[in-house]
Amino acid sequence: MYILGISCYYHDASAALIRDGKIVAAAQEERFSRIKHDMSFPINAVNFCLKSLNITANDLDYIGFYEKPLIKFERILFQHLSFFPLTYKTFLKTMPSWINQKLRIITNIKKNLEYKGDILFIQHHLSHAASCFFVSPFEKAAIVTIDGVGEWTTTSYGKGINNQINLLQEIKFPSSLGLLYSAITAFLGFKVNNSEYKIMGLSSYGNKNKKSNPYYNYLKKAIKIKKDGSFKLDLKYFKFHYSDKMFSKKLCDLLKTKPRNPNRPLSRHHKDIAAALQMIYEDVFFKILNHVYEKTLCSNLSLAGGCALNSVANGKIIRKSPFKKIWIQPAAGDGGASLGVAYFIYNSILNHKRNYVQDTCFFGPEFSTGQVHEFLDKNKIHYSKFKNKNELLKKTAELIYDNNIVAWFQGKMEWGPRALGSRSILANPLNPEAKDILNNKVKHRESFRPFAPVVCKEDAAEYFECDEPLPNPADFMLMVYPIKKKIQKILPSVTHVDGTGRLQSVSRKSNPLFYDLLREFEKLSGIPILINTSFNIRGEPIVCTPYDAYRCMMGTGIDYLIIENFLVKREDNLQDKW
Repeated sequence: MYILGISCYYHDASAALIRDGKIVAAAQEERFSRIKHDMSFPINAVNFCLKSLNITANDLDYIGFYEKPLIKFERILFQHLSFFPLTYKTFLKTMPSWINQKLRIITNIKKNLEYKGDILFIQHHLSHAASCFFVSPFEKAAIVTIDGVGEWTTTSYGKGINNQINLLQEIKFPSSLGLLYSAITAFLGFKVNNSEYKIMGLSSYGNKNKKSNPYYNYLKKAIKIKKDGSFKLDLKYFKFHYSDKMFSKKLCDLLKTKPRNPNRPLSRHHKDIAAALQMIYEDVFFKILNHVYEKTLCSNLSLAGGCALNSVANGKIIRKSPFKKIWIQPAAGDGGASLGVAYFIYNSILNHKRNYVQDTCFFGPEFSTGQVHEFLDKNKIHYSKFKNKNELLKKTAELIYDNNIVAWFQGKMEWGPRALGSRSILANPLNPEAKDILNNKVKHRESFRPFAPVVCKEDAAEYFECDEPLPNPADFMLMVYPIKKKIQKILPSVTHVDGTGRLQSVSRKSNPLFYDLLREFEKLSGIPILINTSFNIRGEPIVCTPYDAYRCMMGTGIDYLIIENFLVKREDNLQDKW
């Protein structure tokens, strides 16, 4: 049985294909179109999924869409009518896309795919819930979903048992933790639905003392929080419910400062505002989790929704809540909801027994040695070929140990926003200059941004103050933990300003080649840790194809590209115009 899930028309359009209850292919449209957070119909992602099994759309048993457009349209109309005439401009701006695209999902799917079968729709937060429960290792778990907004819901919790999910309570628009985070992201001069994670990183530079950070008490006035974690935003500080702007002038008055111009440097108070936001997010988040535990009495927790990517909060879950085990969908945002709708159809609607646990993210396109070889020769790229995997691993480890920046392109592309050792840029964590080199010469991004350490899973507790046993979300780079103080000086380029790191753990089972590279680097350095950051530059999606990889290297300060069984040195190809 084949079921295809689709998400699109808002942000992070994607497609996911399951066969007999197992994931066989999944990817976001942005990786093919090269438009970051591409929201268009994911025709390239769909075609990749179908091609991966050599089937056509009409071989599918069902197609699922990740939300219910008519219910969402009802909410949009309600907003416009409730706040008219303030909504007049946004009404004129948004209606064409609704009439031409968002209300024509069935027509668009059938037309784009020449599909004649059934199309099923489920609610947005149910898609999120299915994406984190049905592929988890838990037969029974509490489920929490938090994001900006689906149809009406912004936060929900419930319980999953075997093949069924029961969402017990929800918080509705316009009260939204995700939109609060986005509003402050905009206030601090960053792009909404793109840079919220930057604010999470920036928060570590701010004052994290609730008593002495004035912005914490200022910002608390914008949200009323109850003991059970339910909350309500004071809408006088925001404009997102009637405008395409996120915050009002009253928020500026509340925070006693002007919004930051994106072209101006970050000041102390900007960092303190980011810290205040993160503290308030965690206040609400942990009240929700404790309440959910009391209501469900489950020691297992499954998380999804865009806010489940808040790795700073995630790393504190086991310490600050009663939950003993956690599982987070690595593609927690809207991109992962395409997977959720496919599994909801298979497990809940069709009542097939669960037979799969997601323990990897490698579901995207891959390129054979022959395909890479053909690409290099066709484009007259200078390269050398490794004799075998041992030579590849040894040479790569030596290059990194000698402080070269190495791009790593191997196997199937990752599913979700993190590079996990398939489309990665690697560097030496012992080099105190590596962070600045990566930010300035390679990634072309803000200097405050941290880089993630990747570590052999069985060694994580030696270097990090992490939960033991290490939760599976750490395999997906979804947990921030303190780096042990005696280690921080040894690993300057992966130790964030507050002494933490967003670690990725790797087992030999999950990624044998990447694991062996860590072990080869350990032979030279004494530590099984590397810097791992996504293979892209600021403003672009992670690379997908050999062309993307080579183009990215030649436009940056990356020294070497290890692409399948080939080594490409940037200096040898500087005459190329890419």
